[in-house]
Amino acid sequence: MKKVYHLNCGISIPSVGLGCGAIKKEEMETTLRIALSEGYRLFDCALLYGNEAWVGEALENIFMEGEYSRKDIFITSKLPMIGNHPDRVEIFLKKTLKNLRTSYVDLYLIHFPVGFQYEDEETYFPKKDGQILLDFQQDDILPVWEAMEKQVLQGRVKAIGVSNFSVDQLERILATCEIPPANLQVEVHAYFQQKELRVFCEDNGIVVSAYAPLGSPGRREAFKPNGVPELMTDPMVETIAKRHGKATSQILLRFLIDEKIVVLPKSVSQKRLRDNIQLFDFDLTVDDIENLRDLDAGERGRSFDYLKIFPGLEKHPENPMPLPAEE
Repeated sequence: MKKVYHLNCGISIPSVGLGCGAIKKEEMETTLRIALSEGYRLFDCALLYGNEAWVGEALENIFMEGEYSRKDIFITSKLPMIGNHPDRVEIFLKKTLKNLRTSYVDLYLIHFPVGFQYEDEETYFPKKDGQILLDFQQDDILPVWEAMEKQVLQGRVKAIGVSNFSVDQLERILATCEIPPANLQVEVHAYFQQKELRVFCEDNGIVVSAYAPLGSPGRREAFKPNGVPELMTDPMVETIAKRHGKATSQILLRFLIDEKIVVLPKSVSQKRLRDNIQLFDFDLTVDDIENLRDLDAGERGRSFDYLKIFPGLEKHPENPMPLPAEE
């Protein structure tokens, strides 16, 4: 079991990171200070989260005190969906760099394979009649990947990857790329283990990162279209946690790390921040791991059903979601 994983571009990524998407402005600096003191070195950001500038300001304040510096941390950010065009990759990456007050990010991901219609640089979720406007002019992700590669060559990023991509999309990139994807970030947790996708990534030297590694507890029901139950109160998970004297969150995160997955839990609570990284002072048994693997519900365990979140996605040529089986 490793505390870091080696990416195919030669750098290492910590096995535990902090998802920064839900952190408010007034919470940011305190949360990052706590996280650093507890041992976090990976911070997962995205332009469309709307808080990168607060991350940058907080880190700059912390760095000025001298205990930590930019080289001590690993920053991930992501290209917003309105940036899914080869002419806009550099524009939005530079926007991220300005927000984060850094000259480079360690890992830059295409946030989603389907683009949204471009109105301006600030409208990340263009809508009409309450629905996201998908960009059907963007019918091939490969030119966007080529633009991502240029950012590596120009020194603005150390590693590039993708998020929410399918095996088919990864295969197409791998068949033509100069720089292969180093990382795939997707929803992964004990109820939705994405085993086939993970095997493909392992066979092709792509490290997998898990968003929603705890099943995204507390997320409003509108974004849990499959009615997925709360993972952290699953009786099997609670039994394993009690036997080890650990929180259920620690069992679930350690399970994913043992499965060679980077975990990106979100929290601003000092206790949960501590729990979510104190994962290396116990070992799951073979039976624990098998019982946790058996919790996998396949597609029924998915909580981010983008076909319902983005109406019309099924008609887009770069839709990464499996279509429902015909009855």
